[in-house]
Amino acid sequence: MNSLALGYLSAGLGAGLAVIGVGMGIGKLAAAAMEGSARQPSAIGDIRTSMIIAAALIEGATLFAIVVCLLLAIAK
Repeated sequence: MNSLALGYLSAGLGAGLAVIGVGMGIGKLAAAAMEGSARQPSAIGDIRTSMIIAAALIEGATLFAIVVCLLLAIAK
């Protein structure tokens, strides 16, 4: 099999797994934030701020993973 085709396949699989992982991570993060705000409504502001920072870090790591996959796909 052509090594270029395998490179495209692995880059696509890597990007897909990165997106699945970020979806699961942000889903768990949002669920935990909702549970925390339901248990302690007075801390909603702090919980929201922590949730946004954590979501940004998760998305940043995913963006890095997708860029690496794209670079591997276009490298010859």
